[in-house]
Amino acid sequence: MHLEYQRLNVTDEKRVPIFIILSFLILSCEGVKQKTKETLNKGGETVGETATEFLEGVSEGIDKTLQCEIVLSQALQDNGLHTGKFSIENSTTGGENNVLVLYIIFNNDFKATLTAKAFDKKGLEIGRSKVAVEGKASDAGYYDFAFDTQTYLEVKSKINLEQPALKFFSVHLLHGIINCARG
Repeated sequence: MHLEYQRLNVTDEKRVPIFIILSFLILSCEGVKQKTKETLNKGGETVGETATEFLEGVSEGIDKTLQCEIVLSQALQDNGLHTGKFSIENSTTGGENNVLVLYIIFNNDFKATLTAKAFDKKGLEIGRSKVAVEGKASDAGYYDFAFDTQTYLEVKSKINLEQPALKFFSVHLLHGIINCARG
């Protein structure tokens, strides 16, 4: 048995349409590939944005739920002090979650020692810290209130900031004025 192969003779007139069809198929495949890639990228971008927004929302919810409360005494507010951002840190000398890093804003000149009293979520006092604070009007800065190494500023702790009363100084000053007036 003898097989004959015939050579297909394609004329130039037939080559042009075949070339156009093949070119169209190749280009359309490339276009589909590009469109698919763009669609996948857009979808991934949307999923990424949604996931990020979700995680930010969860993070904000946790911050609001677990955050400590900082309370400035009325006397300090009257002296032009305000608070900004704060964080609870670990002490470099020992202890965990026992340092309050607080941003204090001065609307008036101020110089005094402040006492920070920490209370747990049940309202029980858990620690105190004193820090010398000084600033000129329109100044601001961070101050570290380091509590005892056994103090743990837990979630939902309340920290009251106040200026200790100058009773001892005032009583002595008053006695001095009285004695001066008498004599």
